[in-house]
Amino acid sequence: MPVTGSLLITRIGELVTNAPDDDAGGSAEGAGPGRFAVIRDAALIIEGDRITWTGPSSRAPAADEVVDAAERAVLPGFVDSHAHLVFAGERSAEFAARMAGRPYAAGGIRATVAATRAATGAELRAGLHRLAVEMLRQGTTTFECKSGYGLTVADEARSVALAAEITPEVTYLGAHVVPAEFDGDAGAYVDLVCGAMLDACAPHSRWVDVFCERGAFGADEARAVLTAGRARGLIPRIHAGQLGPGPGVRLAVELGAASADHCTFLTDADVDALAAVAPAAPAAATASAAPPASAAAGTVATLLPGAEFGTRQPYPDARRLIDAGVTVALASDCNPGSSYTSSMPFCIALAVRDMHMTTSEAVWAATAGGAHALRRTDVGYLAPGARADLIILDAPSHTYLAYRPGVPLIHAVYRSGKLVQP
Repeated sequence: MPVTGSLLITRIGELVTNAPDDDAGGSAEGAGPGRFAVIRDAALIIEGDRITWTGPSSRAPAADEVVDAAERAVLPGFVDSHAHLVFAGERSAEFAARMAGRPYAAGGIRATVAATRAATGAELRAGLHRLAVEMLRQGTTTFECKSGYGLTVADEARSVALAAEITPEVTYLGAHVVPAEFDGDAGAYVDLVCGAMLDACAPHSRWVDVFCERGAFGADEARAVLTAGRARGLIPRIHAGQLGPGPGVRLAVELGAASADHCTFLTDADVDALAAVAPAAPAAATASAAPPASAAAGTVATLLPGAEFGTRQPYPDARRLIDAGVTVALASDCNPGSSYTSSMPFCIALAVRDMHMTTSEAVWAATAGGAHALRRTDVGYLAPGARADLIILDAPSHTYLAYRPGVPLIHAVYRSGKLVQP
């Protein structure tokens, strides 16, 4: 007899499970995502908000409700672990100037800061919700959201409170840039970020971040911010190596940050540091397979190809990182200045074309990799115990996300077991 309230999705042409072991039934309940894995001619069962069974369609248990996937591919919902969604204004003229040859610099953030400070809470909330819906339509079921465009105590507190309305993955990024009113006195601003601003933002945040880059914050300033946040119970993450080589990646490893994000410019020492803290891949993994990771171990290299697309900088060398055994995630970096895209499929296509990732590596990085970057064990995979966040593609294989770039391939989205799109 079917379990009351159960849903069977059957006739799945390709089920991407990222299962924590090689068992089609996903026996390692609650273990979090493992390496990239698929089941052909598959089915899965949802009960409440959880996956309770996966396997071949021919062995599927009975259920109260049945959905025919009609040989389409089913994937875990995308996990976007780096996004800046609370802002006002737009910077299309800056983008056009970059495309005409002007180099990217961090200073453009100040234009968004001015617009965000001038906006009402209702205006910021409306923009945030618009982008969240846009993400969901493109298959993103879990996302992180940063502050960083207020840079006063009141405006940063407003930003993290708004973000907390729609995601538990809220990041306090008071250390985005030094605002204009603190020109010439960056130390005083760092004191504010580590003091009154942190006090106001910590209750609404899970993470603390800093833009460790030329034109933003140096190693000592970044260490002070992340250490202060960690003392308040926030977990560090860091913007590192976007504009040139710097200390950010090694600082991330030193402080046990969950992720070092961008990683566009890496030294051998940076790669070695990330590899040293990466969980070892099991014996069955191949050189091109994304390594599994303990959700609480290591520093993930989160790559943001939308930023390279939007700034015409070199793309990160994902192949170098993966071959070294580093855990890699993909994220959108959705923001109004350098990467105004909310599309994880677009980022997957860029990663395959321009970062030399295989299609399976890119999909893993956009799902399981993002889960590791957020230290989540409930998302990024489809096996018993996982949250029932999944997407059905209007395509027979995950490969189509790169094979047909720019084409709207999301047929349906389920979040916590509920059909939310279309």
